Amino acid sequence: MARHGYKYSAGKLIRHGLTRGDWPRMWRRPEARSSYDVVIIGGGLHGLATAYYLAHNHGMTNIAVVDKGYLGGGGSGRNTAIVRSNYLTPEGVAFYDRSLDLYNSMAQDLNLNVMFSRRGHLTLAHTDSALRTMHWRAEVNKLQGIDSSVIDPQEVKKQAPSLDVSADTRYPILGALFHPPGGIVRHDAVVWGYARAADHLGVHMLQETEVLDILCEGGEGPDGKGAGGRVTGVRTSRGDISAPAVVNCTAGWASLISNMAGVPLPITTHPLQAAVTEPCKVFLPTVVVSGSLHVYVSQTDRGELVFGASVDPVGTYRVNGTLEFTEELAGHVLELMPGISKMRLLRQWSGLCDMTPDYSPVMGTTQVDGYFVDVGWGTYGFKAGPVAGETMAETIATGRDADLIAPFTISRFTEGDLVGEKGAAAVGH
Repeated sequence: MARHGYKYSAGKLIRHGLTRGDWPRMWRRPEARSSYDVVIIGGGLHGLATAYYLAHNHGMTNIAVVDKGYLGGGGSGRNTAIVRSNYLTPEGVAFYDRSLDLYNSMAQDLNLNVMFSRRGHLTLAHTDSALRTMHWRAEVNKLQGIDSSVIDPQEVKKQAPSLDVSADTRYPILGALFHPPGGIVRHDAVVWGYARAADHLGVHMLQETEVLDILCEGGEGPDGKGAGGRVTGVRTSRGDISAPAVVNCTAGWASLISNMAGVPLPITTHPLQAAVTEPCKVFLPTVVVSGSLHVYVSQTDRGELVFGASVDPVGTYRVNGTLEFTEELAGHVLELMPGISKMRLLRQWSGLCDMTPDYSPVMGTTQVDGYFVDVGWGTYGFKAGPVAGETMAETIATGRDADLIAPFTISRFTEGDLVGEKGAAAVGH
């Protein structure tokens, strides 16, 4: 018997394929209950992982995951699916390394092939100052037991033969931070795996259910919200739902949702654009990132090149692509790999990124009892999805912030104890 109750023989799979028989749904579409023990806002990777680990690790199954669209329709379906743990701060390194561990075992844990591919991750240095940052990151990584080192241009060429490492380029490659455990994962498969596993454990996924307000009482504000208050439930487009615990796992709308509970967040929202080429024979074995050129690229198993850049400079809620992005992206990529000049871009898209002042997330308990946050992930929420779900589940179940997320609580902004990850997260996809 397969994990989570799914059992299909080879013969049954073949019969289904030949006869086009009705396949069972991966998860149910239940009617909403009037009350739950936990309501999770956001049906992306973070919300689904939190629900799964609450049920699997802590036995809490009376849970609703609500989303105004469909599961995985937000940032989880718009990212470039890169995973790594070579961050700059000890807090960040420990956090993302646990997430990478969970990605490595995810296919077995969730009984679904999430197509994890360990490629190695190269962060290029084009200036002396960038190279010093790479050495800094490498030493922090090594102290935390992470496989990470600085390599010279000749070794860079061995890892990625298509890169131009000559000295007469506009942005010469002086070296790179090489992180062998890094790679890519199929993002929609990760969402499906957590959703199916959570559904099997009894979690309700309420799609096309928009949260209109977070219901609170006893707070300092005139509406009973804010510090000293407590959560009583949510108001949705399908009616009110009572719950003593509400979790904000949204991206793009994190600050708007949090305002409903009277908890302001130091977040600005910016679009992040990406693009993909036509497929070709696989020639790029690693993930390549250039912070100086604000670009990163990887190649899928199907042969497409997936590109991204830094967030758009102006904060908006637009998710359409722009010609300016395409022109700048193409110019920078060709400076790194002139040999791909004949490849055609097939499509481009955008996602919304919630950026904090120190480029680290906001997680855990808040000043409103029963209101939890897992937000502010900027451009790197996909990497953290599994560990964010695991630690948020522990926090909700125990009522205290899990050790791994203690550095990322909202109180750090008033206490001046920031976790500065800009050097490893600004364009470190």
